Amino acid sequence: MSCLFAICFSCPEIAGPAMSGPHTPEVALSRQGDSSMGTRDEDAADGIQHSHRMLSFSDALLSIIATVMILPVTHTEISPEQFDKSIQKLLATRIAVYLMTFLIVTVAWAAHTRLFQVVGKIDDTLALLNLACMMTITFLPFTFSLMVTFPEVPLGIFLFCMCVIAIGAVQALIVVYAFHFPHLLNPQMERSAHRGLYRRHILGLVLRGPALCFVAAGFSLFFYPLSYLLMATVIFLPYVSKAFSWCKGRLVGPQEPPAHSVEFFTFDLHEPLSKERVEAFSDGVYAIVATLLILDICEDNVPDSKDVKEKFHGSLVAALSVYGPHFLAYFGSFATVGLLWFAHHSLFLHIRKATPSMGLLNTLSLAFVGGLPLAYQQTSAFARRPHDELESVRVSCAIIFFASIFQFAIWTTALLHEGETLRPSARFGGREHAFMFAKLALYPCASLLAFASTCFLSRFSTAIFHLTQIAVPFTFLLLRLLVRLALAVLRALRGLGRPARGGEEDARAPLLPSAC
Repeated sequence: MSCLFAICFSCPEIAGPAMSGPHTPEVALSRQGDSSMGTRDEDAADGIQHSHRMLSFSDALLSIIATVMILPVTHTEISPEQFDKSIQKLLATRIAVYLMTFLIVTVAWAAHTRLFQVVGKIDDTLALLNLACMMTITFLPFTFSLMVTFPEVPLGIFLFCMCVIAIGAVQALIVVYAFHFPHLLNPQMERSAHRGLYRRHILGLVLRGPALCFVAAGFSLFFYPLSYLLMATVIFLPYVSKAFSWCKGRLVGPQEPPAHSVEFFTFDLHEPLSKERVEAFSDGVYAIVATLLILDICEDNVPDSKDVKEKFHGSLVAALSVYGPHFLAYFGSFATVGLLWFAHHSLFLHIRKATPSMGLLNTLSLAFVGGLPLAYQQTSAFARRPHDELESVRVSCAIIFFASIFQFAIWTTALLHEGETLRPSARFGGREHAFMFAKLALYPCASLLAFASTCFLSRFSTAIFHLTQIAVPFTFLLLRLLVRLALAVLRALRGLGRPARGGEEDARAPLLPSAC
């Protein structure tokens, strides 16, 4: 498994659309397009291809693999005796393992993103190596199922670690092959006089994760809890390394890098990710989660023809009415997935570039979005297990809260460096700032309020949850009007409270936009 490593390009052509400068005239664009088409034709004749379609395929596949690993958790058969021990305690270990493996898959995706910021073009060999990497990644859900089903047997975690090692080995082969043929690298790397130094540095980063997993595979044979700790280290090692470098710089002082420094490829919390690939991976996760919901409906809620004839006297309507709570849970869960995607889409419309810290928060949000099929399974079971509905409601509220609060955290992180990361309309005082704040805060507040209400009104927990699922979509429809009314009231109160201090009010005026 390759760890996160960051590449920050200084020129706009390499940095991508999110970092590009102002548009040129149409004539210049036309000439540039003709030149680009001519270059693509020449590359195709030489067997060289642009990597855009391969990267889109890889993003889609990785998002599917990361999301379907929730299936062994959602389809767990739970007996009544186990429910007496509380559903949170029963599922806590499996959810924790799911979150860890989801994050490891996203580490592989992030490394893939960084790797193909170095590799600008591909040929048939690189395309086949990438397919080998993807094939190994597709085996991860099987090993995860073994880990969840047999948590005390070390074979599952051993096979998972071996898959991670194989992924890292294939990615190392991609690095070696691309540097052996420099015309496949991006232009800045191709022209560099220190490609050998860069290659060794990148290989060290690529192989650092597989080395940890190799040690974890060894420990899994006789002390498997330590293996989980080592695998978790793979996720957070880049951040620990960055924190160590920051502390060292504070204690020793900044050191002047040499002329051929490979700091160009080190992990920096302010260096941008590929915003387009972040969006593509996120869209893939949301799409797969929505698909898993409808698959559960098709699988579990189609009545058997024999039961329809014997129990319902041939009435399909009467047979389907039994599954009413399941359909209600489906519509509520799909609305939640769709509105969380809508908030994510609105957020990234206003983001100019995504830093690695924002990427980590996005990954954590997507991990809980991937758990929404579990929320559907719990809420659809109200009719079968009414005595456990309180626990199911709380689990569902917790999943929705964490999925949405990490979206809000992305927004907060972007505001810390708003000049670099946000468009002007979304910054403090911008016309969309208050609306975005309300849009991203709606689901965290609603889910937290529903969870708190179950603590005082436990008898009405199901009604509270369903009412929240119905109210939130309508609130989204009226949100812009509500924000405008709230801002108008605040301005009126501010004007009535301090009418004589106009100078100070003018200084604070940018915090309240004139129109939303």
